[in-house]
Amino acid sequence: MAIAEFLEPAIKDYATQAKATYSAPINTSTFAQKVAPQDAMTTQAAALATQGVGSYSPYLQAAQTAQTQGAGALGQAATAVGGLGAIQGQAGNIAQGQAGMTGPQAYQPFMSPYQSQVIDATLSEFDRSRGQGQQNIKDQAFASGNFGGGREGAMLGQYNADSLADRSALQASMLQQGFGQANQLAQQNFANQGQLFNNQQNLFQMQNQQNLSNQGLAGAYGNQMNQQFGLSDFGRQGMGQDINALGSLGAANQAQQQAQLNADRINNQTAAYEPYGRLSQYGNTLTGLAGGVAGQQYQQEEAADPYASALAGATGVAGLFGQIYGGRKFP
Repeated sequence: MAIAEFLEPAIKDYATQAKATYSAPINTSTFAQKVAPQDAMTTQAAALATQGVGSYSPYLQAAQTAQTQGAGALGQAATAVGGLGAIQGQAGNIAQGQAGMTGPQAYQPFMSPYQSQVIDATLSEFDRSRGQGQQNIKDQAFASGNFGGGREGAMLGQYNADSLADRSALQASMLQQGFGQANQLAQQNFANQGQLFNNQQNLFQMQNQQNLSNQGLAGAYGNQMNQQFGLSDFGRQGMGQDINALGSLGAANQAQQQAQLNADRINNQTAAYEPYGRLSQYGNTLTGLAGGVAGQQYQQEEAADPYASALAGATGVAGLFGQIYGGRKFP
């Protein structure tokens, strides 16, 4: 069937464009599938995870140290409790001994064991001097011619009475002196024992206070241990949350980058095949017009692929060329 003359220039123009289009190479390098690089946040999450390995160890070591110190404080407290019993026992013994230092006979343990010997020796010397005095009175009476007389007797009687009184006074004084010293020593010992008892009581209070302090210290170390364990758990949980957050954000960013790469690849393909699409539409239009004018034998179905669609259009137009030139050379 003959082709309408008004289509011949358009068909020739189509042929020129088709030749130029199919002669130009397509840069398919932009069609390659690309993988988005790892996001910086994902890299940071990995680095943080690496750095966090064993980061809780100092807290665990601090907890272990606190536990050891707490155990030591408890041991000291137990030792102090044992010492309290001993101190209390000693204080009881002192108090019991002090109770035996009272009463009218409390001085006797402090009497000198040599007092009798000292008194006897002193009185013996006194008696010797007294005998010498009696002899002197007799010698004087003999010298004055009154020996054996009443005067001599009176003088001896008075002398003996005075000397016996002096002897009794001397003996009493020595006994009183010994009693006074013994009583003073007893009182001093009683006071010393009282002071010792007070010292034991003070020592008991100090030891008890030390015991309470050690117990409190053990409790503080226990709290410190729990705090270190808590810091360890908190640090690991916080780091885990940071790593998860960074990993999620990094994955989202990488997915967005990958989507952009995929879109760019599709856009590059579309742009590369766009001339073929236009050429396909041009050819299909010419074929349709020719078919509408001279029949339907050159009508082509549109292909989904731009390159295939253009090729289909070119095939239809090639038939038109055959109709126009009937085997003649295309000018």
